[in-house]
Amino acid sequence: MSTPQHQTVRSLVIVGGGPGGYEAAHVARSLGADVTLIERQGLGGSAVLTDVVPSKTLIASADVMTRINAARELGVRVGHSAIRANHVSADLGMVHERLLGLARQQSEDIRAGLEAAGVRIVDGEGRLDGPQAVVVGEGEEQERFEADAILLAVGAHPRELESAKPDGERIFTWTQVYNLKEIPEHLIVIGSGVTGAEFASAYNGLGAKVTLVSSRERVLPGEDQDAAEVLEQAFADAGMNVVSKSRANAVERTEEGVRVTLSTGETIDGSHCLLAVGSIPNTENLGLEEAGVRRSESGHIEVDAVSRTSVPSIYAAGDCTGVFPLASVAAMQGRIAMAHFLGDSVQTLKLKRVASNIFTAPEIASVGVSEAEVRDGRDDADIQILPLKTNPRAKMMDVKAGFVKIIARKDSGSVIGGVVVGPRASELIYSLALAVNLKLHVDDVANTLTVYPSLSGSIGEAARRLHHRES
Repeated sequence: MSTPQHQTVRSLVIVGGGPGGYEAAHVARSLGADVTLIERQGLGGSAVLTDVVPSKTLIASADVMTRINAARELGVRVGHSAIRANHVSADLGMVHERLLGLARQQSEDIRAGLEAAGVRIVDGEGRLDGPQAVVVGEGEEQERFEADAILLAVGAHPRELESAKPDGERIFTWTQVYNLKEIPEHLIVIGSGVTGAEFASAYNGLGAKVTLVSSRERVLPGEDQDAAEVLEQAFADAGMNVVSKSRANAVERTEEGVRVTLSTGETIDGSHCLLAVGSIPNTENLGLEEAGVRRSESGHIEVDAVSRTSVPSIYAAGDCTGVFPLASVAAMQGRIAMAHFLGDSVQTLKLKRVASNIFTAPEIASVGVSEAEVRDGRDDADIQILPLKTNPRAKMMDVKAGFVKIIARKDSGSVIGGVVVGPRASELIYSLALAVNLKLHVDDVANTLTVYPSLSGSIGEAARRLHHRES
């Protein structure tokens, strides 16, 4: 990559090769910077190697199982008999082998892309050595990399409980669960946030007996209440046991499996236990204090709207910032940081425009202002919810659970939020995300033709129901 002679080449060191790091590296190279990326685990970081790519591949296998087992409702037969749940089984060893292979391949593809772009990749663990340098290694083998700016994209790791130590055999974090070779006889999932709900849904779909322990009144306490209620009913219909308002005090090994002791004093015996109780940023022993980088009480790196830390030459992106634990947000933070550092046009991160998805069965996708914010009086808006069971394509697919919800501001009529619950909600939310991002009027959505029959038809119908005749 050539740089005009009058332009000074600026240097950048990135610590961490996850979405925030590798996206930033590509942007920085495209803008003419000299880029060194330091990664200790593998390109793609935990998002590719142990989190997003593996878990969503696991969920894809569970989705196939669920659809096959439901095929009899559509009149599909295999051989001379109807499909029944006990006719289909999952080879978990093969499922895990495939998903880990895909993760490795994705990591290799990211490395190849970075190398082709001219990024220097250093395998190792980097830490700050002041505001404009990073060191890798110890003693005589230590290397020091100086730069005009540094981007920290060091991610986070699973939180553990003092009374529930993971061993990778019977008690797992979400990074260890792929050690399983067979479907668990009875998997106890502790934590009903996004990670816990997704794994509980996936292993239940693969045929495991699942108990989900929630310390809150309902699953997904931070999500849309209507969506959480639909998911809880889907879990119940699928045979999952949800234990609500019960905190897990301890998890211990038994001769045959595990025993979970609840805050109520009750115990639950199972074959395996998965801990999904949050994450901790990888910000210890990084040299932050010495360099003057501020952290929050939770240990996250504090950043401003352009991903800059309290030190002007140091930026941060991804889970280590605690902004939103999404790969898409990490990537956007990295891109914004590079645009700011290298003098390109900058659009700051607007969290109300972030679309997110929970890959349960059914999926739950959302964007923008929530109904809870409207009910609390933080926004004055009209809300329209339309069940998918009225949608002709949903009927054809035998989809009974789910809905489309659109939130439109009263005074302007602009779409400010939306929720989709149902198959491929992660794809359907895009049209509402566009509407929120571009501040489209609800009539713009209503007057856009949709395919008939289609699930997206419910988005158009919900928008039409929000139309108000002008006086």
